[in-house]
Amino acid sequence: MSKGEKAKELFKSGCNCSQAVAAAFCNETGLDETLTKRLTIGFGGGVGRMREVCGAISGMAFVISAVYNEDKGSIYARIQEIANEFKDKNGSIICRELLGLNINGSDSPVPEKRTNEYYKKRPCSEIVAMVADMLEAYLKNNPK
Repeated sequence: MSKGEKAKELFKSGCNCSQAVAAAFCNETGLDETLTKRLTIGFGGGVGRMREVCGAISGMAFVISAVYNEDKGSIYARIQEIANEFKDKNGSIICRELLGLNINGSDSPVPEKRTNEYYKKRPCSEIVAMVADMLEAYLKNNPK
C-alpha cells in the first residue's frame, strides 16, 4: 500500500487531514500512531478548522521535522520544496482556497459529520493522498 493510499484510508476512518498524513509515516518517524494523531490533531481543517494552511501540508511538515535532524533553515527548505510542488499543482496551500470556501475570519470549531455526502463534496481524501505520495517520493529521493 502506498503512503497516499494509507493516508486516504486514515482520513476516511475519521482522522483529520493532518493526522492522516502524519500517521501514514509512523514507521519513518519512529513515533507511535496514537501519539502522532494526538500531536497533529490541532493542525486539521487548516489549523484548528480556521481554514488557513492545509492540514495535509502541516502533517507533511510534522513528518519532515521528525525525520530529519537538521537546523531550522534546512527543515524549512525541505518543507517549502514539497509545499511549493503541491502549490504548483493545486494553486494554493490554503485550506479554504482548496475547498472553494469564502470565509472571513474563523470557521466553526465543530467538525462536520463524516457522511457519504461529506466525502463527495470535499477533495480532502484526494489531497491527503497526494501530499502523502509526494512526501513518500521526497523521502525516497532524499534519505536522511
